[in-house]
Amino acid sequence: MLEAASDLMAERGYEATTMAEIAARAGAKIGSLYRFFPNKEAVADALVQRHIAVLEDEYAALAKRAATLSPEALADVLIELLVTLYPRVKSLSALMEARTDRMEIRERARGHAIAGIAAALRVCAPGLGEMLAKDISAVVLNTMKVLRGMLSKDAPTMPGAPDELRRMHRLYLADRLEPFRRTLDSITEAEP
Repeated sequence: MLEAASDLMAERGYEATTMAEIAARAGAKIGSLYRFFPNKEAVADALVQRHIAVLEDEYAALAKRAATLSPEALADVLIELLVTLYPRVKSLSALMEARTDRMEIRERARGHAIAGIAAALRVCAPGLGEMLAKDISAVVLNTMKVLRGMLSKDAPTMPGAPDELRRMHRLYLADRLEPFRRTLDSITEAEP
């Protein structure tokens, strides 16, 4: 039922989605839906919790992999994460736009994303400070949003623009992270 709700909210928006439509899309009786969720807000709350859990899991897995990645490879993995993650959390944007508590939801989701990306950056570049990692993470997150927009069917863009943005993303992370990777390497090499 949550998958049906997520699909509908992503397609039509939170406000336009009804409990009856969710039940119909899920192939369930409306009474079954109300048995688990007393109203649409309860469905939305469950979706937000689910989306945040997915984000936390994916960013934790990314942080584990980051130690073995170059900054350029990390940039590619982050882009790939966006592409594979978006279908699993597609209604999060609709929920953030429509809910009365959207600022709290937006800040929670954004906070998890920035913390997850920052953790991966700091694993890839151990000398990187926490605040700078968060600043770079905000840039990465916004770049990923722009790329998602470019990849959508209705976005006005040129065919080669997504590849150029990926290249820019790689160059940016290499430029920002490489000095902090060398710092740790040079300290390790200098020790007797």
